[in-house]
Amino acid sequence: MTKRVLVVDDEVATVKMVQLALEGEGLDVTTATNGAECLLQVNASRPDLVILDVAMPVLDGFETLRALRQHEGTTDLPVIMLTARAADEDVLRGWSTGVDLYLTKPFTIEELLIATRRMLVATETPAEDSG
Repeated sequence: MTKRVLVVDDEVATVKMVQLALEGEGLDVTTATNGAECLLQVNASRPDLVILDVAMPVLDGFETLRALRQHEGTTDLPVIMLTARAADEDVLRGWSTGVDLYLTKPFTIEELLIATRRMLVATETPAEDSG
């Protein structure tokens, strides 16, 4: 079964770059441009992983992550924060809010692909592993 990844960022160029890289790995990628859209997409069809920016309009990444962690159906949904917010207090806020991985911009595609693979493998069930 193809893994689904939701990429959430208000920068179109970043979204396209990440989307193309992940699709090149055989992943099914959907996108959103803010946290509110992210929550709607997650509810519509739960992805296997969310890659989430912090600085976005409507609902920022921290608020979005908090909402995901508070909702019963998404408390364990893997989330990678991919953000330019690299200050210690931002990183700490991400970890304390429940992010699974905090990756800062600028980043390389290889870093992102490795992180994505690790998150998706870590969340596989034994039935998925043997199939």
